[in-house]
Amino acid sequence: MDEDERRMRDHLMIVDALVRAVDRRDEVFQIIEDSEDVDEARRRVGQLLGLGELGSRAVLDMQVRRFTRDQRQRLAFEAEELRSKLPDGR
Repeated sequence: MDEDERRMRDHLMIVDALVRAVDRRDEVFQIIEDSEDVDEARRRVGQLLGLGELGSRAVLDMQVRRFTRDQRQRLAFEAEELRSKLPDGR
């Protein structure tokens, strides 16, 4: 895998993580609120959404305005665009 494809796959992983977080926003916000610190929140959000370190970090760094429906649609569209550029479509 070349560097461009690796970057694209990492970006897709982040966008997919953000879409999952938006889809389960109530649970994500509750976990963040209930967590003792950022590390616990990151770990618990990762477990909830099935994410690795990169994805869970992106969710916690996400601006709240990105949880709106129009932003979710934009993220989903971006994910599909990225998938279409990858050789295996995943």
